[in-house]
Amino acid sequence: MRWLLLIFTFLLCPFLPNLGLSPVSASPKPTPATYYINGQPAPVDSRESLNDVKQVGACETIPGYQRFTDHPRGYSVCVPGNLTPDFSLSAVRSSWQSETTRVEIYYDDFKDSISHPHAYMVYANRFVPDSSRHSIQTHQTFNWQGFTVNYLKWNRTPLASIKQDRNHYASLELLRYPNEAYTIFIKSSQPIDNALEILYSFRLAERRGAPGIFRKQEASKTKLNKETREFRDRYFGPDSPLRWGLFDSDAPERLRGIKELESRLDYKFTVVLRYQTLDERVPVPGMKTAFADGRYTELTLHTIHADAVNALYAGGVRGNQDIAYNILDGKYDEYLREYALSLKQFGHPVLFRLNNEMNGDWCWYSAMYAGKDTEIFKALWRHIHRLFDEAGVDNVLWVWNPHDVSLPDFKWNHPLMYYPGDDVVDIIGITGYNTGTYFAGEKWREFHDIYKPVTVDYSEWFNKPFMITEFGSNSVGGNKAAWIDRMFSELPAYNRIKLAVWWSGIDLDTAGRPGRIYLLDENADTVEAFRKGLKNYRQQNLTDNMNTK
Repeated sequence: MRWLLLIFTFLLCPFLPNLGLSPVSASPKPTPATYYINGQPAPVDSRESLNDVKQVGACETIPGYQRFTDHPRGYSVCVPGNLTPDFSLSAVRSSWQSETTRVEIYYDDFKDSISHPHAYMVYANRFVPDSSRHSIQTHQTFNWQGFTVNYLKWNRTPLASIKQDRNHYASLELLRYPNEAYTIFIKSSQPIDNALEILYSFRLAERRGAPGIFRKQEASKTKLNKETREFRDRYFGPDSPLRWGLFDSDAPERLRGIKELESRLDYKFTVVLRYQTLDERVPVPGMKTAFADGRYTELTLHTIHADAVNALYAGGVRGNQDIAYNILDGKYDEYLREYALSLKQFGHPVLFRLNNEMNGDWCWYSAMYAGKDTEIFKALWRHIHRLFDEAGVDNVLWVWNPHDVSLPDFKWNHPLMYYPGDDVVDIIGITGYNTGTYFAGEKWREFHDIYKPVTVDYSEWFNKPFMITEFGSNSVGGNKAAWIDRMFSELPAYNRIKLAVWWSGIDLDTAGRPGRIYLLDENADTVEAFRKGLKNYRQQNLTDNMNTK
C-alpha cells in the first residue's frame, strides 16, 4: 500500500496548484540571502527601525525561483529567478521584471481609505471585460490560507508600438479581512502558467521598518527653442514668483469676458486654459489671439472623442474604451503628426497638458479601462512625445498632471504608477478642488487640506517646478469668499508652485442643476476677495505685461 501511495502522490503533484494546494518539490540547497536597504543592495540587514528592508534568497518550494520578503509590508513570496527587482517606488509597489515579464506586488490598507474591499475585489475589475481587446481566460474567487482570493487572467491583442508588449495578464488579489489586501499582478509577452504557483508561495512575514520612495531624479530632455527656454526660465525657474491664470469657457478665442473680469480685479491673467478632444485640430487661431494679447495657453488634450467625455456617465456609449490601444497601434499617428506640426508652426511657448487626472475613474485613459495596466498610459505618453520629437516640435513644455486624490484609492492606481519618466516631463501639475458638499460623499476642504499633503509628497518625488493646472472652490457648503481669503494668506508658503489657474465654471448634476459652482465672479464678495488677494502679485503682473508688449 505504501508504494501505491507514493505513486499516487507522484502523479498528483503536477495538478496540486489547480486544487488550491501548495506544490511539492525537493528543497534546493539554501543560498545566502541578499538584502536591499532603502532601495539599494546591502550585504547585511541593518535592523534599524525606520529602514526599508527587502530580503531575497532561494525559494524553498519552487526550484529556480527566488523568495522575496518585503518587511515594511509584512509579506513574502516567490518570483521567477530570472527577474530583476526594482524597489525605487517601494511605498507604492515592489516590482520584478525581465524583457518579457513583469511582476508587481501591492499592499493596500483600507482602514483610513475612501475605498473599501468590495471596490477592490469587484469594482476595479468590472471594466476588464468591457474592451473588445480583452479575452478573459479565468475568473475565480476562493478562500485560501485565511485570504479571500480573486484570481483573474486575461489577454489582449498586442500593440504595434510596444516592443515585447506584455499583453498577457494575471491578477491575484488577496483580501485579508477586514482591511488589508495584497495584489500580485503579472504581465507577460507570453501566456502565463505560473500564477497559482506564485500565489501558493505567498505568506505573511515579520513586519518592520517603513517603505519609501527612492527613485533617481533626472532632467527633462524635451527640445526647446530659445523663446520657450526663456519662458520656462522666467515662469518656472527656482526664483520665479507665483503667477495666475484663468479658465473661461470662451477663451482663448474670445477674450471679452476675461478682460471685463480683469478690469474689476486690476490684474491680467497671463495664462488661459483650453481643452480639446481628438475631434478637433490644434486651436491655433485662439492661441494666436491669446499670444497677441500677451497671454500663453495651457493646452489640454484629452485622447478621447467628445460623444462620452465622462467615463462614469457614458451609459451604453463605449466608443472611448479602446482609444489608448488604438493610439498605440498607430491608428492616430496621422492626426498626431499633423497636430505636432501645427504646434511647431505656431512657434510660441505652449504648456501642453496631456490626459490630466489619469488616476481618476472618470477618465477614459485611466488604467481602469486598460486592464488596470498603468504601463499603457506611460507608453501612450511616450509615443506621442516621440511623434512630437520626430516633427521637430521645440516650443512645448510637457505638463504631467494627476488628481490630488486617486479614485479608486488603490496602490496600483497611485499617481506615481502613471509617471512616464523625468526625460519626457517638464512641469508637475497639481489639481485639487474644494468640491463642497452638494454631491454625496464630498466634503468642504480648505486650500491647505488639499495642497499641503500633495506638495509635501511631490517635493520628495520630483525635482521639477509645480503648477496648479486648474482649481477652485465651490460655494455650496461654506463661505467661498472666506475660503479665497485664507487661500491667499496660505499661498506664500508654497514656493514650489509657480502658476495657479483658477477654473471659473460650473459642474452640473445629472439633472442639469449647478452642483459645484467654481465661478470666480459668482458674486461681489468672491470678486472682492480675489481683488484683495491679487494685490501682492500686481507689480510682477505689470512687469510681465510690459515685457509682452
